[in-house]
Amino acid sequence: MTEYRAGTVRLLPWAGEGGKHCYLVGDGTGHLSRVADRVESVQLGMSAGLLDHAADLLSDRRATADQLHFLAARLTEALTDVHRIAVSRGLERRAPAEK
Repeated sequence: MTEYRAGTVRLLPWAGEGGKHCYLVGDGTGHLSRVADRVESVQLGMSAGLLDHAADLLSDRRATADQLHFLAARLTEALTDVHRIAVSRGLERRAPAEK
């Protein structure tokens, strides 16, 4: 888990209305921070499981175009989640140095 400081800006692991980014400013100890930590954990776990499934499906020469299309769509969603988490953690590391 990341160590937060007062005033740290965190990109939350979900999108707001219209797909806009949601941010939380705080010290990382509040209820919303804990919810965000759990959501990130679930997203990362699901991404890992999806990678295992992708490896299996891609090694199967009988996989159909529809199966591969579905896989690509889920991988895109998972990569979006993981990218948001990476950006969020990058913001957290930069915030104290910017003060």
